[in-house]
Amino acid sequence: MKIQNKPEGYLFSKRYTNYIFLLLFLLYMFDYIDRMVITSLFPFLKADWNLTDTQCGMLVSAVYWSIVLFTFPISILVDRWSRRKTIGMMAILWSIATGMGAFSKSFRHLFIARTFIGVGEAGYAPGGSAMMSALYPQEKRSLMMGLWNASIPLGSAIGVAVGGIIAAHWGWRSAMGIVAIPGLIIAILFFFIKDYKTIGLEKSDSKQDITTERKKVRMSVSDMLKEFLSKPSLIFTYFGMAGVVFTTTSLLTWLPTYFHRVQGMQEGPAGLKSSAVMLFAIIGAPLGGYITDRWRKKRINARLLLPTITSLLSAILMFLAFSVFNGQIQYLLLLSVGVSITAFIAATAAVTQDVVHAGLRAVSYAIAVVVQNLIGASLGPIVMGAISDATNIQTAFTFLPIALLIASALFFAGSFYYEKDLQKVEKVTLEVVE
Repeated sequence: MKIQNKPEGYLFSKRYTNYIFLLLFLLYMFDYIDRMVITSLFPFLKADWNLTDTQCGMLVSAVYWSIVLFTFPISILVDRWSRRKTIGMMAILWSIATGMGAFSKSFRHLFIARTFIGVGEAGYAPGGSAMMSALYPQEKRSLMMGLWNASIPLGSAIGVAVGGIIAAHWGWRSAMGIVAIPGLIIAILFFFIKDYKTIGLEKSDSKQDITTERKKVRMSVSDMLKEFLSKPSLIFTYFGMAGVVFTTTSLLTWLPTYFHRVQGMQEGPAGLKSSAVMLFAIIGAPLGGYITDRWRKKRINARLLLPTITSLLSAILMFLAFSVFNGQIQYLLLLSVGVSITAFIAATAAVTQDVVHAGLRAVSYAIAVVVQNLIGASLGPIVMGAISDATNIQTAFTFLPIALLIASALFFAGSFYYEKDLQKVEKVTLEVVE
C-alpha cells in the first residue's frame, strides 16, 4: 500500500494510518477473546475436572503472571528493534497457545497453555501503545487510544458470549480451538505493515551553553531510570491503573458465575448477560478519550482528572448494584458501570506516553502492564475466588468498589504533577522506515 499525502502531525497518510489502526484494533480484540474465553467455560471445566473457584481464577491469572514476567524484556525489543515484527511474532504465539488449550488433558496442562498465552500477549499492549502514539498527533492521542482500547471490552464480550455458546453445543475444547484462528491470520498480516525507525536513546546535553544549539548525548542507565522515577504523575498513574484493572478483571472473570449462581441462569444466558455489560464498555473507552481531549484544551491535567471522576463514579454505581439493589435496577447500574469504568483507559494510556522519552514509550507502557497485572489483574480473579470459596460470590462482589476508591485517589494525586512532568520530556521527531 503506497503512503502519500501525509497530513501535518501524522506519520503516514490518513488512509494508511487507518489501515494500521484497523489491524491494531482487531489484534487487540482477538487478544482479549483468547484471554477471556475461559471465563464462560468455568462451569464445563468444573464439571469435567471438579475444579474449585480458586483454580478457575488461576486459569485467568496464569495469563497475567506471564505478562508480568515477560512484558518488560519484550517491550525492550519493541522499542529497540521493531514494533511490527515483535507484535506479529507474539500474536502468533498466543494464538497457537490458545488452540493448544483445546488439547489439554488436565488442569495442569491447561494452566501451562494459558501461561504461554500470557507469554505471547506480553508484547502487545506496550508495542501497540507505542505505535498508536506514533500514528496520531498528541492532541488526538486520548481519543484514538480510547477507540483502540474499545477493542478490549468488545473482545472480552465476544470471548465470553461465543465461548459459552460454542461450548454448550460442541464442548469447551471446540470453543478454545475456534477462537484461536482469526488472531493468527491478523498476526501474519502485521508483518507487512510499515513501521517507524527505532529512536536513539539520546537527550540534549545540559552542560552546554543555553545560547547555543544543544547537541545530543547518549542517555545513561540513570537517565533512563530518571525518565520514570522522577515523574510523580507517571507513578501515580501506574498504580491507579492497577486499582481499576483489579476491578475490571474481577468483573470480567466472575460476572457470568454471579448470574449463574445468584440468579439461577444457565451458562449460555449468563455469559450473554455478562457480555452486554462488557459491550457497554465500548462506549466508555472512546467517550473518555473524546472528553479528555476536549477538556485538555482548557485543563492540561485533564488526562488524570477524568479518571479520578470516572473511577469514583464507578465505585458508587458498583456499590449500589451489589449492596443495595437487585433485579432490573441492579442490571441497569451494571450497564452504567460498563460505560464509566473503562472511561479511564484512554486518558491514562496517553499519560504513559506523554511524559516519557519517545524512545522509551513501549517500556513505559510495559511498566504500567507489570504494575496493573501484578497487583491488579493477576490478583483480582484469585482474591475473588478465595472470598467466594470462603463465603459466597455475592459477598466477594461487595468488596470491589474499594479498589476503585483507591484508584480515584491515586489519579487525583497524580494530576497535580502532570503539567510539570510534561515539560521535562525531550522533543523527538519520528521517521518512517523505508
